[in-house]
Amino acid sequence: MPKLLLLDIDGTLLDSHKKLPDSAKKALQQARLNGHDLAIATGRGPFMINKILEELEIDTYITFNGQYISHKGKTVHKEAIDTEMLKEIYAYAEQQNHPIVFMNEEKMISSIDYHPDIDESIKTLKIPHPEMEKDFHLDNEIYQALVFCEKDEEQQYHDTFKEVDFVRWHRVSCDITPKGGSKASGIKHLIKVTGHAIEDTIAFGDGLNDLLMMDVAGFSVAMENGHEETKKRASYVTDHVDNDGLAKAFKHLKLI
Repeated sequence: MPKLLLLDIDGTLLDSHKKLPDSAKKALQQARLNGHDLAIATGRGPFMINKILEELEIDTYITFNGQYISHKGKTVHKEAIDTEMLKEIYAYAEQQNHPIVFMNEEKMISSIDYHPDIDESIKTLKIPHPEMEKDFHLDNEIYQALVFCEKDEEQQYHDTFKEVDFVRWHRVSCDITPKGGSKASGIKHLIKVTGHAIEDTIAFGDGLNDLLMMDVAGFSVAMENGHEETKKRASYVTDHVDNDGLAKAFKHLKLI
């Protein structure tokens, strides 16, 4: 039975140097030849994954942790964060001196000219510090935002804004998404158009934003380099991403 393979990018497809291991690329190509379907499932936005989509010839993706989904080049689901809610979060974060970055499908824009926390976390994605544009979140649909605060400053956001979700992805940054929006809800939207049953999905990931995806997929694989919680929740834990972990998982699951 052909499987739908849902692949996280950072720490799963890309190694700790943000490179795609040759073993992973070959494994994906072989899995496709064996009849399996490939899709990306990432917290990144569409504009941040063009290179990897091209290199792997993948045309189906869940981005912004489920908020923007495309299948065979066609947008099949999108859900923006409520503009009034964003205004409130922005005003609150400004009082705490926490900058915000807003993202639509084409770009990311900062609420501030430059901030070291934005620079530190965005650099890990190999992306330059975003430009500032004052009313970007008022004039565009925003599918995901980032608030830059440390872990001990995070709880106030959960307590104050219960209509959205905050998921930490970096030491100084949290994703902001519409309530209940996740890679898991993204999978449910996606399989409606791909025709796969949920039992025939396999999720591969390493981060906290992969937890719900692991719960909903038919089978789940965590990378050895992943978060402890993710490894606990997965059906199977493979080797480190830097040690051909993805290719080893594909072999273990007899996808190749």
